[in-house]
Amino acid sequence: MTITHRQASINDLKEIIDLLAQDELGKDREQASSEIDQRYADAFHAIDKDPNQYLMVLCDNESIVGTCHLSLMPSLTFTGSTRMQIEAVRVLTSERGKGIGKQMIDFAIDWGKNHGASLFQLTTNKKRPDALKFYEQLGFKPTHEGMKLYLNEGNI
Repeated sequence: MTITHRQASINDLKEIIDLLAQDELGKDREQASSEIDQRYADAFHAIDKDPNQYLMVLCDNESIVGTCHLSLMPSLTFTGSTRMQIEAVRVLTSERGKGIGKQMIDFAIDWGKNHGASLFQLTTNKKRPDALKFYEQLGFKPTHEGMKLYLNEGNI
């Protein structure tokens, strides 16, 4: 299996939404259907036109097997460093356990380094203890307590 990555196109949006909805927590908050909700399309276009964003899809040949969203954030901390936030990491359910998640994070870190990032961060839901172990095995450290404020409780 040869996994590659590329920037997502609008034609990938349905598959990306399906990946988000496959997730144990995403199944209750995402809207996977044959009709793409306009809010997803609007978000895609906002991400796509921002040079500090990279919506990555991982492919095995032509098939999408994973996705993540990378955001570069210039910062005054750490002497003006650039951070990269890694979000919405998903691997196709049938492809889990094959090392694709590790490859995705490796690709993400390489992309971030090539764009000036020197600090990489992510969050994982406390309801995902396996994900926490996975990220720790890759060298991430749980150094902070994350907090969120949801204005729409239906998005938890």
